[in-house]
Amino acid sequence: MAGLAKLKFAMSFSIILVAVIFSLFLIGLTIIFNLPIILAFIATAIFILIQYLIGPALVRASTRLRYLKPGENPWLESTVKELAEKSGLPMPRLAMVPDKTPNAFVFGRTAGSATLAVHEGLLEQLNQNEIRGVIGHELGHLKHKDYIVMTALSALPLLAYLIARTTFTVARFGEVSSSREKGGGARAALFLVAVISYVIYIISLLCVMYLSRLREHYADAYSAYLTGEPRNLESALTKITYGLSLSPKPPSGARTFYIGDPALAKQEFRSIVARKSEYDLDKDGVLDERELELAMEKEAKSTWTTINTWFSTHPPTFRRILLLREIEREMAAGRYTAKRIYAHV
Repeated sequence: MAGLAKLKFAMSFSIILVAVIFSLFLIGLTIIFNLPIILAFIATAIFILIQYLIGPALVRASTRLRYLKPGENPWLESTVKELAEKSGLPMPRLAMVPDKTPNAFVFGRTAGSATLAVHEGLLEQLNQNEIRGVIGHELGHLKHKDYIVMTALSALPLLAYLIARTTFTVARFGEVSSSREKGGGARAALFLVAVISYVIYIISLLCVMYLSRLREHYADAYSAYLTGEPRNLESALTKITYGLSLSPKPPSGARTFYIGDPALAKQEFRSIVARKSEYDLDKDGVLDERELELAMEKEAKSTWTTINTWFSTHPPTFRRILLLREIEREMAAGRYTAKRIYAHV
């Protein structure tokens, strides 16, 4: 699994880069506010620890999931158990989310306490082979320990954003000093901190989003290897993206965890619909499967789409499908082995 070294390097590099940027940011804050440096680092460590500890509870509350009882869904239970054993992972707890959109996600503090949650819409809109591909993808996240890295790393942009909002609000509406000169200087300092904090938020968020998109590709590749049928996940991703694009609900705050991002799905299909006449090659007023495929491929290659995805948690659907098709071709040629799981990422 030599290709996995790339993911480990990307994770390590992202963590180090964000940590260095954030450390310089904290040092700057301590200088501006004349605070002990150690206090800033301790406060940051506590914030990350709190997010790590309460994260699973927040996900459960925000998604309103319900844990399945043993035997409640025998096929889902046996499929997850089979693929988890093949992956060398402990069996995750299974949960159902009362949502008609097709989606799934995993979360938890450790592999042993992880939960795999599926939407009702996933079981209703996808066939069993496609669901099997989705399960393989989610087990890939557990195998790569994405849940730990992303939970810890995403805490830093959030903290920078909270500092930016707080200092801007205090500078604008708060009473910073009874002296006009001192008050004006303090207010200017708070505005400066707010601006710097927001810049740090943007930079660290870009790093986190890049890693988030990369881990999706690795989970897709792992699913292809685990199930031996990348075409099933290709079909599943298409149905998931289409289903999410039709959802009237706003995207959930926990969408980083999902196999498909509702916000990106809406953006992908909105762009295609806006240029429907261009992509409707036979001019019959309907985009068939081949026309839709070509449209998604062209949209995925556009510069504007690339820039938009910088702040996306997931890669464009067609880029994910292209990766799976490369793996599929290698499988058909008999050259795809355990050592080449991530060769195409």
